[in-house]
Formats: sequence, structure tokens, C-alpha cells
Amino acid sequence: MGKIKKILAPTDFSELSKNGIRYALEAARDVSAEVVVYHVIDFGGDWTNVRAANPPYRDMLENSRQVLDRFLASHFADCIDLVEVRQVIEFGTPHKNIVEIAATEGVDLIVMSTHGRTGLDHLILGSVAEKVVARAPCPVLIVPPRGRAATMAHAA
Repeated sequence: MGKIKKILAPTDFSELSKNGIRYALEAARDVSAEVVVYHVIDFGGDWTNVRAANPPYRDMLENSRQVLDRFLASHFADCIDLVEVRQVIEFGTPHKNIVEIAATEGVDLIVMSTHGRTGLDHLILGSVAEKVVARAPCPVLIVPPRGRAATMAHAA
């Protein structure tokens, strides 16, 4: 594996996603990588950005930008200024968008949280994380809830 220069850290603003963001920021600090903090406004199915030009959709994007700013400032103030962070918000289907942006951005690693259900099948089965691992163009680091070890997966 080559040097990690860019890490994608998807978030849904949940308590669980904080673990993934924190891990991504700390890893980026250690290797001087950029972190792309990414949020998808879930519309399910196929999405076209034509709708983003309409006022209600622009308002949704702006609102999500403000929520992401507050989320990062309130939970990561201790480390956010130690690394290069870029925020991206888009409409779409989370697992599809995550895989797509990882490919188009040339991401070296995706770091994301998952719900910590017991057993590997329950850990990621049916989740966004499982779908991302199955399709990602780069390694995916799955960060479980606090107290459990992170696992690395690589899409074949």
C-alpha cells in the first residue's frame, strides 16, 4: 500500500459517525493526509444534480453545510485545525455516492463507522458500510463503536 494522501470520512451526523471522523482526522494528522468529510443527503435511487438548482434543494444543501460546520466545530475542535479538511455535501444514495467520490477524488482510504452489532454478519450486513466495502476502489477502514477494534477491508 502506498502513502496515504487523501482520506474520505463519510458522516451522517450521528453519534456513531463521530468515531469514524475522529479516527480519520487522527490518522491524517499522523501521515499528513487530507481528509474529505463527506455527507450525502439521502434521496435513494438515482439522483440528478439538475434539482440542486431549485431553491428548496439549494436550501437543503445550505442547511446541511451549516449542520456539518457545527458538527465538526463542536466535536473535533481539538484536532480539526491540525489537518487539511475539506467538506463535501451532495444529494444521492449514500453507498453509491461514497464509492463514486472515492474513485473521482483518488482517495487512498475510506474511514467510516458502523453500528456495532455482534458477529461479523451483523456488523455490516445490509448496511451502507457493507455496500461500500463491496464496491470501493480503495481500502475501507471500518470503525466500530468505542471499545471495539477497527477492521480493515479491501474491495477486490
